[in-house]
Amino acid sequence: MEEDKLINSVHSTVFKESDSLEGKCTKIEGYDFNQGINYSKLLKSMLSTGFQASNLGEAMEIVNEMLDWRLSDETITEDCSEEEKDPSYRESIRCKVFLGFTSNLISSGVRDTIRYLTEHHMVDVIVTTTGGIEEDLIKCLAPTYKGHFSLPGAQLRSRGLNRIGNLLVPNDNYCKFEDWIIPIFDQMLKEQLEENVLWTPSKLIARLGKEINNENSYLYWAYKNKIPVFCPGLTDGSLGDMLYFHSFRSPGLIIDVVQDIRAMNGEAVRASPSKTGIIILGGGLPKHHICNANMMRNGADYAVYINTAQEFDGSDSGARPDEAVSWGKIRGSAKTVKVHCDATIAFPLLVAETFASRWKKMS
Repeated sequence: MEEDKLINSVHSTVFKESDSLEGKCTKIEGYDFNQGINYSKLLKSMLSTGFQASNLGEAMEIVNEMLDWRLSDETITEDCSEEEKDPSYRESIRCKVFLGFTSNLISSGVRDTIRYLTEHHMVDVIVTTTGGIEEDLIKCLAPTYKGHFSLPGAQLRSRGLNRIGNLLVPNDNYCKFEDWIIPIFDQMLKEQLEENVLWTPSKLIARLGKEINNENSYLYWAYKNKIPVFCPGLTDGSLGDMLYFHSFRSPGLIIDVVQDIRAMNGEAVRASPSKTGIIILGGGLPKHHICNANMMRNGADYAVYINTAQEFDGSDSGARPDEAVSWGKIRGSAKTVKVHCDATIAFPLLVAETFASRWKKMS
């Protein structure tokens, strides 16, 4: 009798009754290749696959919602202006998209994905690091090559080869960059002195996009489509090296960062009545700069992070979207997700199922 009670107790412990999840949660199932190869269906199946595949699927849903949003989806409030009550105006107002990325992604083939987005004006504001500027320009002058993560640094140094992960950049590329950019700095200094031009990092970047005049460059398309590109750490890279050497050769060029912080924050503050959406690849400066600007409007409405950084060291790079909610950088009501994945894998897939699929339909 006692043994029966014990077994029944153990049985009830092991086979505890469950709450029903039917109709409340997504059923986990992957893509059935018996259907043949349908890449759109394969990407859609990510949502129900589990783990980071599901996070990528959520990212696709959030970006599509970001792109679908129109002011006409919102209820007209009493404090709306007459213009904001006009149906055609409300239909024309869409979500303002901020895109941020680190320099390594421009060194990689993701540069071409970003070029596609700027070519077709699919994003509204860009923030990157200095390498994200110079690597785009340098690739117009000379290529980057695939190497290996394990190549010995000392041997590469003796051969004049610079390694970025498993990519190789010949040092000659930077020599070509210097030959190309120094005359542009000379001309900018002349315009500053003779025409009182006030240069800012974003104005300098737009000028470089104009001067490179190459359709493979995302900066060229950003210049052409008037998409502002912000880089608050402009001197932290080869571009900074060029500015350093130019300051000895022809002193006097001034680049005003204060005007750019006004412009960047203004992109968020003046977004209203639009919603704002942020897509951030990697961490560091671009991630914080975009989030901080959106704090000025009480937070972004949509947020997608793609990076491999962890939050346990307290880094902003590793922080999940919810940490930004605590600062008012993302709204508590926002749709958010972090995809823990190398952006060179996840971002092209995300673009395929969001921006690119829409462009194909529109075309």
